[in-house]
Amino acid sequence: MKKVTLAGVEVPAIGIGTWHMGEDPSQEQREINAIRSGLDAGARLIDTAEMYGSGKSETLVGKALAPYQRDEIYLVSKVLPNNASQAKLARHLDETLHRLKTDYLDLYLYHWRGSVPLAETIAELDRMKQIGKIKSWGVSNFDVADMEELWELPAGKYAAVNEDLYNIEERGIEYDLLPWQDEHQVPLIAYSPVGGKQNELGTSMLTNQVVREIADQHDVTPYVLLLAWIIRNGQTIAIPQTNNPEHATANMQATKLELTPAELKRLDQEYPKPNHKVPLAIN
Repeated sequence: MKKVTLAGVEVPAIGIGTWHMGEDPSQEQREINAIRSGLDAGARLIDTAEMYGSGKSETLVGKALAPYQRDEIYLVSKVLPNNASQAKLARHLDETLHRLKTDYLDLYLYHWRGSVPLAETIAELDRMKQIGKIKSWGVSNFDVADMEELWELPAGKYAAVNEDLYNIEERGIEYDLLPWQDEHQVPLIAYSPVGGKQNELGTSMLTNQVVREIADQHDVTPYVLLLAWIIRNGQTIAIPQTNNPEHATANMQATKLELTPAELKRLDQEYPKPNHKVPLAIN
């Protein structure tokens, strides 16, 4: 099983995303079952945020985790830019912990850059780590300039991860951000690894003929094939979101699927690497 090390902790390279989950009460039990199916199949990392459903996603995750030992789970959440100040961050972290029914996070991310000075946010994140409310912290939706600014701060090099949009159709971060992260040994968490809910990113990758042919050769779905492509380098965790328990179980097949150089070349020809810088999207 492919794994990635985050702040000294090894986790499977396929996690569980929760964007859009918890918003529809009629789907609650199905979503809880999907999260639990993913965990039972071998996932360990669950990614959520105070933004998702204005906290409803965190509440859902808290319910889903009730039968599990806390130390079996690698729990990630995110603070909104407007709440990432010295005056607000600790209170919003406490609210996140309350919704998740836990007394600590394994990883707390600054969701994206806002008006609060970066040095203030990072100092407060580091303080939360020192007092034990979080075990590590990281950033999300940072580009190279953001990462370089972060690296100049006293605690900046303690960033455990950067989370960004990344999939086979959205390869913009390969131009400069991924090389920077590889050089500085900062792993990536890839959100929307196979597009987004209800095809909101306009993806056609699941129906692409080359993708389907390679998936058939490995006896997996195109979805699993594309997840395996995301985590191919050993430094990336993909966090697919699904409310289907069977899909959540199947996703973990990607951690054991190795693509051949010839297959990777075919996929590169179908979805070329970027030759210019591409602006980041934000979730």
